[in-house]
Amino acid sequence: MPRYAAIDIGSNSVRMEAAEITPTRPLEVLASDREVTRLGESVYRTGRISREAADLTCNVLARMAEQYRSLDVASVRAVATSSVRDARNQAEFLARASEAAGTPVEVISGREEARLVQLGVQTRWPQRAGKVLIVDIGGGSAEIIASENGRMLDAVSKPLGAVRLRENFLANDPPTATELHQMHAYIAEKLDGVSRRFGASGWLRGIGTSATASAVASVIGGVPRAKRDCVDRLRVPASQVRGLLRKLSVLDLAARRKVGGIGPRRAEIIVPGVAVLARVLENFGLRYLYYSAAGARDGIIADLAARGVGKERSQLSLDQRREVERLSLRYGVSMRHARKVAEIARGLFPALQPLHHLPLEFGKLLEAAAYLHDTGHYVNDASHHKHSYYLVANSDLPAFTNREREFVANLCRYHRKSLPAPHHDGPQSLSQDEAQTLVRLIPLLRVADGLGRGHSQRIRPMECRIENGQVTIRVASPQEIDLELWATERIGEVFRQVYGLPIAVLRVSK
Repeated sequence: MPRYAAIDIGSNSVRMEAAEITPTRPLEVLASDREVTRLGESVYRTGRISREAADLTCNVLARMAEQYRSLDVASVRAVATSSVRDARNQAEFLARASEAAGTPVEVISGREEARLVQLGVQTRWPQRAGKVLIVDIGGGSAEIIASENGRMLDAVSKPLGAVRLRENFLANDPPTATELHQMHAYIAEKLDGVSRRFGASGWLRGIGTSATASAVASVIGGVPRAKRDCVDRLRVPASQVRGLLRKLSVLDLAARRKVGGIGPRRAEIIVPGVAVLARVLENFGLRYLYYSAAGARDGIIADLAARGVGKERSQLSLDQRREVERLSLRYGVSMRHARKVAEIARGLFPALQPLHHLPLEFGKLLEAAAYLHDTGHYVNDASHHKHSYYLVANSDLPAFTNREREFVANLCRYHRKSLPAPHHDGPQSLSQDEAQTLVRLIPLLRVADGLGRGHSQRIRPMECRIENGQVTIRVASPQEIDLELWATERIGEVFRQVYGLPIAVLRVSK
């Protein structure tokens, strides 16, 4: 399946995540990174992002970009939140950040941030029944989200981020009683209207996301910071959250840093963060707080996958499809059959990404070969796969590079009979990497050709899964597909030889 990356530029830290989403399976995180940059500190003091904070953030973005580029992600979405929304030099920062990240950085609204957080929680920890309240406390804002049966009902964004509150209220260390009183009054003022809007009762569960909630769950759960991943979905009593707030409020920074579960940088802003959490729990009558490791970055990835962003990289462009169809017709290929084989190949390539691990661009070369593999019949039915190679390799094929045309020709050459061998001429024109990629794609083209063997269009959209030690393809057809099954079974040994797994095709009558 396609891989995606997300960057969340917050007021306190920058987070990056790259992941792969496969239907019916949990999100598989391939890379994750986080660094505290305190982008919001200067904004809440001066209204502008300082040069030092911008420099640090851009260096972090450049480092993160290297990580997700190495994973050949289909698409990246980079978002900036509260502090960048408020900064007077927003445009200047966005230009620099976009260049560093290698992708446009967009400022999103508080409601969009809330939508992405809710989607992230739903992706990582599906909430299928009942009303759930989600609170995400960032550096500049807090998003409070009402969700029911897995869908967002309503959301608000309030200026209650931990960095913002510390800059605005807590000048002393430890904070004075007056400072704490003023901060609590401000939090109450901002949140009281939210509980009236959402309703203060009837909540099945309250879920906290972000680093503040993680620290709270770690401290109360007795989990060291080094093992904070273990607190995902941990439940802590609201009474203990309030007790933790009282304890931390009278400690200075040095003492707060000694509290197990709180990192040294988090200790600087933990008091206002816990104060917001405690007030949310009180206002909504929640006896417990559950922590979720999900965040906006997970929501971004799930959203990109749901919209199919980036899939175009693995599929022929309009010009490329026009050219392969033109060449197919020139050599008398049945366009009905060619289009069916190409359709099946387009589905197989992303579905088997966990097996072949190939860059997305090779999907379109597989699709091109699906159109052109039968061109050799124009010369002679005998050894037509060899004739297909010659015709494709020596035909004009606009919209493809010479290397791409040569690769497609080789793929056509091996759509039947033996796999590449050292004494074969065609593969010798390919690099070592290209030759290895060719071998990985050959079984996919053969499966697609086998399933389209009947030339009758009987097979409709299919589902392909890697499960129980084999590859299972479920196809929908109102009729028997004995010929297609026979043809696909014949390539089973080649598939096993390349991928080390058996392949099975199951017909679903619809």
